[in-house]
Amino acid sequence: MDKLNLLAFGLMIFVSCNAPSKKTEEKAKNETVAVGADKDEHGCITSAGYTWSEIKKGCIQIFSEGFRLNPIQTEKGEEVVSAFVLMSEDQSKVEIFLPEDQQHTILLSKVADLMYENETYKYDANRSILYANGKEVYKGNVE
Repeated sequence: MDKLNLLAFGLMIFVSCNAPSKKTEEKAKNETVAVGADKDEHGCITSAGYTWSEIKKGCIQIFSEGFRLNPIQTEKGEEVVSAFVLMSEDQSKVEIFLPEDQQHTILLSKVADLMYENETYKYDANRSILYANGKEVYKGNVE
């Protein structure tokens, strides 16, 4: 009988030590964030790689639908963070997605055949080069 009481007492201590405290449970509830709850002002789920496109008028994964442009100059060992270009169906506008731009979208209007620009940026779709203030900053892999 003493062995049975000792076993029951040991089991009670073991179980009570593994039970989380109410403070731990409350902290876990407060820190839990549901996946997909990080929608931006347009309702795009940013954690899934979606961003708003003015041209498409919807949420897109720009790395799936856009054309990748890589920086012209990078420092040795520096990670390459690409920009992306998305062209409208009628080819009258392009939308530029720059990694350093918090708004993530810049619209350029067509000024000549496969040339688009605004007051700061110019995109040559023929050569796949993006210029900022007249300087080449991104280029696509066009052969």
